[in-house]
Amino acid sequence: MSAPDTPPKPRRGELRIYLGAAPGVGKTFAMLGEARRRLDRGTDVVVGLVETHGRKKTADLLDGLEVVPRRTVGHRGHEFAEMDLDAVLARAPEVVVVDELAHTNVPGGRHEKRWQDIDELLEAGIDVLSTVNVQHLQSLNDVVERITGVTQQETVPDEVVRRAEQLELVDITPEALRRRLAHGNVYPAERIDAALGNYFRPGNLTALRELALLWVADQVDVALQRYRAEQKITDTWETRERVVVSITGGPESETLIRRASRIANRAGAELQVVHILRGDGLAGLGPTAMARCRTLAEEVGATFHAVVGDDVPTALLDFARGVNATQLVIGTSRRSRVARLFDEGIGATVIQQSGPIDVHMVTHSYAGGRLRARLGASPLAPSRLVLGWVLSILAPVIATGLGVLLRDAVEFSTDVILFVLSTVIVALVGGLGPALVAAIFGAGLLNFFFTPPLYTLDVHSPQNVVTLIVMVVVAVMVALVVASAARRGVAAARARTEASLLASYARTVLTNPNPIERLLEKVRENFGLTSVTLLEKRNGKWDKVALSGGEPCADPDEADVDIAVTADVHLTLRGRALPAADRRVLEAVAGQALLALRQQRMAAAAAAAERKAEATELRTTLLSAVGHDLRTPLTSIKAAIGSLRAPDLSLSDEDTEELMEAVELSADRLAGLIDNLLDSSRLATGAVTPHLRPVGYDEVVAHALSNVDNSQKVQVSVDARLPSVQADPGLLERVIANVLDNALRHGGGDVSARASAHSEFVELRIVDHGKGLRKGAAESAFAPFQRLGGDRDSTPGVGLGLSVAKGFTEAMGGTVRAEDTPGGGLTVVISLPACTGRELVEAEPAEEGVAR
Repeated sequence: MSAPDTPPKPRRGELRIYLGAAPGVGKTFAMLGEARRRLDRGTDVVVGLVETHGRKKTADLLDGLEVVPRRTVGHRGHEFAEMDLDAVLARAPEVVVVDELAHTNVPGGRHEKRWQDIDELLEAGIDVLSTVNVQHLQSLNDVVERITGVTQQETVPDEVVRRAEQLELVDITPEALRRRLAHGNVYPAERIDAALGNYFRPGNLTALRELALLWVADQVDVALQRYRAEQKITDTWETRERVVVSITGGPESETLIRRASRIANRAGAELQVVHILRGDGLAGLGPTAMARCRTLAEEVGATFHAVVGDDVPTALLDFARGVNATQLVIGTSRRSRVARLFDEGIGATVIQQSGPIDVHMVTHSYAGGRLRARLGASPLAPSRLVLGWVLSILAPVIATGLGVLLRDAVEFSTDVILFVLSTVIVALVGGLGPALVAAIFGAGLLNFFFTPPLYTLDVHSPQNVVTLIVMVVVAVMVALVVASAARRGVAAARARTEASLLASYARTVLTNPNPIERLLEKVRENFGLTSVTLLEKRNGKWDKVALSGGEPCADPDEADVDIAVTADVHLTLRGRALPAADRRVLEAVAGQALLALRQQRMAAAAAAAERKAEATELRTTLLSAVGHDLRTPLTSIKAAIGSLRAPDLSLSDEDTEELMEAVELSADRLAGLIDNLLDSSRLATGAVTPHLRPVGYDEVVAHALSNVDNSQKVQVSVDARLPSVQADPGLLERVIANVLDNALRHGGGDVSARASAHSEFVELRIVDHGKGLRKGAAESAFAPFQRLGGDRDSTPGVGLGLSVAKGFTEAMGGTVRAEDTPGGGLTVVISLPACTGRELVEAEPAEEGVAR
């Protein structure tokens, strides 16, 4: 009897995600448009859940689509509507529309996250259309928080989005999104101002848009790699420039990385650094070299990879093809010409097998080295040399004694091994000289005591000659290895010391207020000197620019060590003569001292020039203001009074009243100009002391309007229920009045004043629809004597209104900034800290807004 057939498992549904850079770009709109297109093609489509957020155009797209009723979930005394997962599964459509992939479900459902609901729908064989914003991706959550200042509580793992069969980026420009927001197409009216001034700033939107584009580009690259792997495609597809640089860890590695970085930058390519590790683990980068190369790779914007492979050319090319590299950078061989006769080396093999990958061979100072024995001074410590010379006699004698004692028990080959071992021990301890002595002395003892004819130095067997030669060769090779290792150890220790000193000197120059003096003091301490002096030649005489210690040198000829930085600047040291090896560090120190000296002088000169320029500019602008804006009302006053006093001019009561009104208006203008000048002076001297207390924007705006001409053109929308702010009412009134007056004079129409709360601040936005500011002029708008209409503008004012407003606002702990009004114009945002419970205590009565 055969077993019953197992029903086939349904295919897994396909997930299509619409990814947006920010709310309002049109993800849900695009998703519903796709749902309607599929419905028109005869596909069974239902809506599991769509959030329209009150957007009419989005809601209109739901007409004609079947919507599965939501289920109601109670939580903490409130009712919430969630997607009815069981109802959708029971309905079993071909395609279901589920909005907001990163949404967290209300407790009580089967899954914590909506993406888990979607995963269950996919397992049931139902295709899903969904949406998500880039700020909800887990890997980008902290980056978005740093950009926008807003913490996203709902996130979705990147892997969930990567598993989608289709990913579509929905994108519009920041300017278009801000216009859409300003027109009320994204948020209700009461949220527009806060959104425009915070999350939806142009810079924020540009950064979010770039994040979304880069993330999608990476996913496209991952999808391409997956396809190439599935199709077993190994040929390079030049869809994107990628440069791979191979390093060995030798001294040329840093040169190769920097050269490859320049090649990648010119090509706009991605750079990857790879080091091939031998499978046996006998060769590879040491920890220090690995860390140094990894750090340099990070500094040039590259990624670092270590790959294991016994065949270096094959492993390198496999890696390059695996990352779809288009260019490969390798260094020229350090092998000698003789060695290359027997083996061409890795570079030649890579070039022959690279195929379509371009190979760059980079030359360096370590290329084409020659085999040479360094027979100079031994790098070993004196104690090791003494012990080596003692062992060069003692070790062969001990080997001879053991051989004689064991003559009847061991063979001649064992005697040879004893003498070779004694030679190796001497080479390891004492280096080349003692090893050669031990080899020759041991060979003589071996020949005399153990080689027939015994007790003679005659050599009759070729085998014995070979034995003697091998002992000498072993001695030389081991000694050379020991000497090389010792030299490298000494060089590494000195390099570490020099690097530590140079890093310390660099920190001193960068972090100390008086870097030159402290730098010279550290040099004196490190090298045990009496004095260190930086001399500069001026008018034929040497001047002490900076010094440390007693008895400084007055002339380079008096120094024990003289480092010439330039012809006219010398670093002189007194106390003792220093070895030539220390001059490298001292030359670097001298260069740093000269650089610090020049920077110090340039900073002083720049500060003096800036002060002089500011004084000149202030004097010029003030004279211009006095010559124009103060003279105009004075002229009007004088003309009006002259007409009133003229004995031969008969004036009616209406004419007299008109002239008196002109005098009063001109006097008010003079008073306003003088007040702004005095306020600017007080701000410059720090004489403004605000008396802060809780105050509402609604009442201060009302008071400010009473002191502004044409106040009927201002549309006020300030909710009295907004939190109070910590401010000096008098100063805040002056701030708002100045900004309103500026908007009315330059706005070219109606002006609106709207307030909204955001985070710990309450913002007042004064919006006009005039010409606005030219690009990049937002910060300069608040500088003193900056007239928004330019010097040819006929509107009155000396350009101090916004400057005084900024100074008063900052004195109260707030900020003021200028933004472009969507559709044209200028928006000035006054932001002050909202009051907390502790600050609602009434402040003591004081005269408001008075500088004390």
